[in-house]
Amino acid sequence: MDWCRYRFLSRWDLPAPPDAVFAVLERAEDYPRWWPQVRSVTGSGTSGAGGTGRFRSFLPYELVVTATETRRDRAAGVLEIAMSGDLDGWARWTLRPGGAGTIARYEQEVEVRKPLMRGLAVPGRPLFLLNHAWMMRGGRRGLTALLRSP
Repeated sequence: MDWCRYRFLSRWDLPAPPDAVFAVLERAEDYPRWWPQVRSVTGSGTSGAGGTGRFRSFLPYELVVTATETRRDRAAGVLEIAMSGDLDGWARWTLRPGGAGTIARYEQEVEVRKPLMRGLAVPGRPLFLLNHAWMMRGGRRGLTALLRSP
């Protein structure tokens, strides 16, 4: 097992139709407004564009990644990026109708490059997983609140 590789899968049940959720998720520069652990996103926008994101959850370290959009397909409900920096890999949102709103599936596969995390790969792994879960919980709560606001 490579202790520096992670694969995450999250499912969010959201109170809005897929088009409305897609419209929010495609604006990465706005994530810090509703996702507390996303500290900043600079440079993003048009298809193929890149940007830099800074993230920090409850552990006392920040991750910095450069993201390049690899897919933006509104009809299929898919947003995907390639990442490099403290994390190398990819992340993808896939949206589909579900219940009274949207089922958002978030997948991420990354290898940690940040030296601190690599050095603590084995003993720190459970904390890193909890840190990620906390971040995803914050994002789901923030997005749900945003979608419910008038």
